[in-house]
Amino acid sequence: MTTPNSIEIQALCKRYRLGTGHRTGQLREQLMHLFRPRADESREEDILWALRDISFTVPEGEVVGIIGRNGAGKSTLLKILSRITQPTTGSIQVRGRVASLLEVGTGFHEELTGRENIYLNGSILGMRRREIERHFDAIVEFSGLSQFVDTPIKRFSSGMRLRLGFAVAAHLDPDVLIVDEVLAVGDAGFQKKCISAMEDLRSGGRTVLFVSHNMAAVENLCSRGIWIDKGQLRLDGTSKEVIRAYLGSYSGEEAGAQELQIEGRGGSGEVRFTRVELRALDGAPAPIIQSGDGLVIRMHFRAERRVERPAFTVRLYSSMGTLIADTSTGLHNVAIPATGPGDGYVDLELERLNLVSGRYTLMFKVEGGVEGRVWDEDVRCYLDVEPSADTGTVRPLNSRHGLVYFSQRWKINGAAAQVEFDDARRVDAALG
Repeated sequence: MTTPNSIEIQALCKRYRLGTGHRTGQLREQLMHLFRPRADESREEDILWALRDISFTVPEGEVVGIIGRNGAGKSTLLKILSRITQPTTGSIQVRGRVASLLEVGTGFHEELTGRENIYLNGSILGMRRREIERHFDAIVEFSGLSQFVDTPIKRFSSGMRLRLGFAVAAHLDPDVLIVDEVLAVGDAGFQKKCISAMEDLRSGGRTVLFVSHNMAAVENLCSRGIWIDKGQLRLDGTSKEVIRAYLGSYSGEEAGAQELQIEGRGGSGEVRFTRVELRALDGAPAPIIQSGDGLVIRMHFRAERRVERPAFTVRLYSSMGTLIADTSTGLHNVAIPATGPGDGYVDLELERLNLVSGRYTLMFKVEGGVEGRVWDEDVRCYLDVEPSADTGTVRPLNSRHGLVYFSQRWKINGAAAQVEFDDARRVDAALG
């Protein structure tokens, strides 16, 4: 029996006219536009195709990850599916109740409290008051904001707004859940709740569309991937093959380059980190590594003057902020010669990273070895680790198994214990 489709999209296009952003708000400007000569219009305006000829279907109960670069059209697609904006041409059909979490704070009123906004946001999503009342305590518990529920939401941080918005959407019991990259705002504990909620929806036969730049999360959660590139559907297939093709589309330099997080960076500025590249031991770009892979961290920097004995520090943190490792040139008595002025780079080579799958944070610092002055610090980038089949386990390792795993061998009474894989289900059940 064929599974019915939750979503059907045919020849979908979305076109924007650049330079028309303020026209809809002013009657005078709309009237002027009506009487403006077409030749003048063509000179003033350019057309941007945010989406062009997109077609695909999503059966009930499927979890689909949508990936692509910034500006590719992913968010526009989700807004059309959520009925926030209309397509220029083409057709869409979404069956059942839809819950969307696209932008932090959407559906909230700044002056209302968290409690009042739960009712407001729930009603916008289509929940009846009795339904909201029935789920109210569970929504508050899920959000983890019980002590702030009577505080005006204008005092909430973006992360707190996200918690509240997702908590309401998760308890809508939707047939289709649409989630944009806003999950990146939450902390690791809350992200785990969100992922668990989406897995519950999947188990219950619900449909989930999930946009993220976290390739490990997409591969773990989604059975299928869709790659949107410059407004067009580039590839539709299993999440693993789509992710591989997407990452392979980057040029060598670009693929390994990481976006640096510099908010709150410190230091005097004589030396500044300019970019960081992650590479495999053979030099190939490695935007994502697998558990057990080696890694080369290449730190590019710019020195404003000649500096003596620069000392570099790299720290690795879990997504929960736990320090996993702290290493430096000073700790290992490695002397970096004087350098500058100008650009340079230093490599840290790690032979094997026995990390379980997930997102980690690398933090960088450089200081003067002689002067003892910090030149740059608190500069960060992400490291994404995906599961590997070479860990020797019967199922992928994740954060439930800790942060690192050991290369190991079990013995009983001095003799090697046998590992049986004939019945994986029995082994899996025995492991809990």
